Amino acid sequence: MIILLGILIFVHELGHFLVAKWSGVGVLKFSLGFGPRLIGKKFGETEYVLSALPLGGYVKMLGESGDDEEILSPDDEKRSFHKQTALKKILIVAAGPLFNFLFAIVAFAVVYAVGVPVSTSRIGDVQKGSAAYEAGMQSGDVVIAINDDQISRWSDLANAIGGGNGDKLSIAVDRNGAIITMYVTPERVKSKNIFGEEIETYRIGVGISDETVMERQGPVRALSSGIEQTWGWTKLTCLGIVKIVQGVVSPKELGGPILIAQMAGSQVRKGFLPFIFLIAVLSVNLGLLNLLPVPVLDGGHLCFFIIEAVTGREVNMKWREIAQQVGFFLLILLMIFVFYNDILRILNN
Repeated sequence: MIILLGILIFVHELGHFLVAKWSGVGVLKFSLGFGPRLIGKKFGETEYVLSALPLGGYVKMLGESGDDEEILSPDDEKRSFHKQTALKKILIVAAGPLFNFLFAIVAFAVVYAVGVPVSTSRIGDVQKGSAAYEAGMQSGDVVIAINDDQISRWSDLANAIGGGNGDKLSIAVDRNGAIITMYVTPERVKSKNIFGEEIETYRIGVGISDETVMERQGPVRALSSGIEQTWGWTKLTCLGIVKIVQGVVSPKELGGPILIAQMAGSQVRKGFLPFIFLIAVLSVNLGLLNLLPVPVLDGGHLCFFIIEAVTGREVNMKWREIAQQVGFFLLILLMIFVFYNDILRILNN
């Protein structure tokens, strides 16, 4: 868990750090973790620190507080965060979540370039009385085409059947070297999606087999898959948040550091690639979480700076401090809640 969180936090804070440096803003401290300093080293004006609590990190910039009592030299005043244009402030703050998304793209691309196991179109079990059973389909058949469209992966098979309108399908299978064509009309059934909502889809009554092949992609295709996966997980996470607000998904499904630790341990035991895949998914989640318009988070700061860009005036410091306190209180409540959920899961298991 420490390695996983360390990577995610480092990537996030590195975004703030690099864009701040690029913008000419002085950076006083780059810290992985909060709380007491464990080790640290100063290079130039920046102190690089590893702190005791590995649940976050921060980049302390020159003049970031905007406190009028902070005494800065004329040169430092120009390099202070407080004196930058609203656009530069927005870029520096947005860089953290952006780097999380970019990291997710690269991590997913690495997984696809090294290779991922993909289920073939070989049929596992055939449900008795189902449309496939009545058509003569047997366990071990390999679906090679549906309506003359070539099929080699289970995902293609599932999409062709579930994504149709229940029309009769011409399915060609390879059975011990013999090509057999059969006609199957999918049955409309009720099932549940990942959010537990009841939906209607089409099935023919076959199950997936254990047969997989290792699929490796070239650099360009792997990068494209990385972008697709990052976008897909972004949409899924946003939809999950909406479903929680709507009451479709229980807030009890939210997890915290204990759940992350369990997931990290489980994926590491499965191998290096599943662990990298988990890091990529959590990097997307961290990027989105920080973009929520809650003071204390990057999204809250972005709201303040967008208002500044539109109005031409900074948001009153007193109101910002009040908002920060409220945001911090809400964040603490959220942390307590997810820890409570994690403990309940352990006790129930």
